[in-house]
Amino acid sequence: MQLEVENLKCGGCANQIKKTLNALPGVDGVEVEPDQGTVTLTTTDQADQAQIEQTLHQLGYPVAGRVQGFDRTRAKAKSYVSCAVGRFSKPD
Repeated sequence: MQLEVENLKCGGCANQIKKTLNALPGVDGVEVEPDQGTVTLTTTDQADQAQIEQTLHQLGYPVAGRVQGFDRTRAKAKSYVSCAVGRFSKPD
């Protein structure tokens, strides 16, 4: 499954996304391409796409085109926090 997400800027963002999504049930692997703004997941039948998308949104990386207005601004602010956490966390 490949998702195009908003606010994806760097390795810190990628690290936080990988760490968080890899902890979800049914997710076997996560690849993040900041330059393309994509998250590619290897999943099992147990993976819940809605939960994956909700988790990305909570981190500040909503699926492209799914948020507007204030919610979009709030997601962008959340992404800065997630990015900072990802920069200071050790990669998995």
